[in-house]
Amino acid sequence: MELLTISKAAKKLGVHPNSLRNWEKQGLIKPVRLPGGQRRYSMDELNRLLQSGQLTDSQEAVVLYARVSTKKQADAGNLDRQMERLRQYARERKFNVKAELTDVASGLNQKRRGLTNVLKLAERGEYKKLIIEYPDRLARFGYSYIERHLRYCGVEIVATAEKEPEDAQSELVRDLLAIVTSFSARLYGARGGKKVRQGFRELIAEASQSEKTEEQQEEAD
Repeated sequence: MELLTISKAAKKLGVHPNSLRNWEKQGLIKPVRLPGGQRRYSMDELNRLLQSGQLTDSQEAVVLYARVSTKKQADAGNLDRQMERLRQYARERKFNVKAELTDVASGLNQKRRGLTNVLKLAERGEYKKLIIEYPDRLARFGYSYIERHLRYCGVEIVATAEKEPEDAQSELVRDLLAIVTSFSARLYGARGGKKVRQGFRELIAEASQSEKTEEQQEEAD
């Protein structure tokens, strides 16, 4: 009888090895244990699992993730509307929603509870797709690293929107201000950081006003 390692068995099934560990806990599959404790899987056991139809829901399981930057946005209903759009997307495609996770925090914040749970569930092999509206909802910077880690866990990121909403630019400005303040505070102290931040705000305001003036001139011409 041919016995496969967990990595080879996972490859045969097209899943992450963590999925096999999770299915073992659920009693869906029973590996052979070697004297050293290593798991081995027989082809008969893998075929039985495939033919049982018990993997269908697991393979289509998804997680919905929504984020807004401020409590004001959440209180205005932006977070709820964002999540409802994701639910609609999942319903239309008959996905099995494993979890709905949200954060009210900056896209620069790496200690978001919702994002942490997104990663934990992926590492346990509990879903196959992460549904978000657009990449900045998941992370402002470092998106490619999160995408790579999730891909390693067997999870595909699906962005449902083709372009960002109008208020995304204001969120980006806030995040840039946070970065500028953080670095300038380290260089010049807290008081100096505030001055740099104020100057940065004034530059943005001047650029916005200049852009509006140019648009008005073009319309006049």
